[in-house]
Amino acid sequence: MLVFLVVWQLAEIVLAGVVLLQLGYRLFYGAPSASLMSFGDSLSQFLAHIGRFGTFHTDQKPWPFADWPTPRAPQGEAPHEVPPAAHPVRDEEPKL
Repeated sequence: MLVFLVVWQLAEIVLAGVVLLQLGYRLFYGAPSASLMSFGDSLSQFLAHIGRFGTFHTDQKPWPFADWPTPRAPQGEAPHEVPPAAHPVRDEEPKL
């Protein structure tokens, strides 16, 4: 449990960093990042698992003894999507 207490403290710092990155991304692109949304949700669930385990609400140990939490579908704003780059057609490649 003491190890999970230390992990909790580190994960809080990482979550604060994700929040700040997401804020900057939102200000720059006008919408949140999908990958940061997914990671932030998984990390939040992980912290909740640590809290439930630490308060003896459950006997199931958090990650790495269990699977990493899967992110849920966003319930708020739609994320910023970056379309994949178009690959050049062979005839459109520059000639040397």
